[in-house]
Amino acid sequence: MSTDADTLAPATDFYAVDDLIDPADLEIRDRVRAFCAREVTPVINDYWERAEFPAHLVPKLADLGIAGGTVKGHGSAGMSAVAAGLVAAEWARADGSMGTFHGVHSFLAMQSIDLLGSEEQKERWLPQMARMEKIGAFGLTEPDHGSDAVALGTTATRDGDGFVLNGAKKWIGNGSIADLVIIWARDEEGDVGGYVVEKGTPGFTATVMTGKTALRAVWQAEITLEDCRVGSENKLANCRNFKDVSQVLDRTRYTVAWRALGVAQSAYELALAHTLQREQFGSPIAGYQLVQEKLARMLAEITTMQLMCWRLSTLADQGRMTAAMASLAKMNCCKKARTIIADARDLFGGDGILLEHHIARHHADIEAIYTFEGTDHVQALIVGREVTGLSAITGRRPRKD
Repeated sequence: MSTDADTLAPATDFYAVDDLIDPADLEIRDRVRAFCAREVTPVINDYWERAEFPAHLVPKLADLGIAGGTVKGHGSAGMSAVAAGLVAAEWARADGSMGTFHGVHSFLAMQSIDLLGSEEQKERWLPQMARMEKIGAFGLTEPDHGSDAVALGTTATRDGDGFVLNGAKKWIGNGSIADLVIIWARDEEGDVGGYVVEKGTPGFTATVMTGKTALRAVWQAEITLEDCRVGSENKLANCRNFKDVSQVLDRTRYTVAWRALGVAQSAYELALAHTLQREQFGSPIAGYQLVQEKLARMLAEITTMQLMCWRLSTLADQGRMTAAMASLAKMNCCKKARTIIADARDLFGGDGILLEHHIARHHADIEAIYTFEGTDHVQALIVGREVTGLSAITGRRPRKD
């Protein structure tokens, strides 16, 4: 079902932020926006309600030529950080589930290989992933280790010319459909490495998680690894410790801030369209003071999010973005988006819990976006560590190495 919100997108650019953005980046955004309006929005509610992934969209998505995001070469999109952020926002504006599918494949999986793989490994996997002939996944989170991901329990034991993996992973987006999953594990020396497990490898089992109340149209998996053997050529050549894994997370976290912006924009646009059309007591409810105050405050928060995301991405393009900067944006934008979407759902009244109006899906999905790639509290502690020099996570002063 298409919505009137698609014609109201300029209403969320109250400060003409588009004027700050390179036209080439805007062209990429508009291409994704048009695709989502044509292919995603009309069908996504049905898939979300059935908790089914719309696999038929993958070949069409591949034709957009955006896989890989900021990855340079090997057939990847090679876009700027600003463009990658705009793309992340557009996916979220249409649907959080599709945004997760794209983010896991293009950012977490492809950028892990780009950042930490050898040239041979990049050439072996990235071109097929850029064409979306092979789908990737990122296996970090474990049943007992979420925020403390550094405490990885999955092991990699040297066995001749390869490694044997044992352990479990949880919440692995694309894990059940991926052609290759990057499994993060500790070796006998305690060092963390990335091991690319390809589809069909014995000992690898992925089970789709059920019962989710958010991002229902994308599949997360629980993964078990039982004596799962991979060759040494499948160990990412340049990953030596958890700091290397953190590079990937730091490089992708800023896109989650953009995703929060995108879903907040959609919620505002939907609420604005609804309140202009919905009449009570003989007048459109948009004419009432309480409604206008909510709309004004929603727009103010969206505008601050736009400016923050734009500035963060320009710093990323200049090589100046820090982990704490990305955490600040993720923390701030996700919290604001959560409030905006709740207010938007409230403006729909009873209609706000019906999928046909789209706002109910966004209201559920923001809970996942608010949580993944670091909870609100963890992001605050990362920022706190940066500004005080003291780690509230470990209770120790961080080393300056």
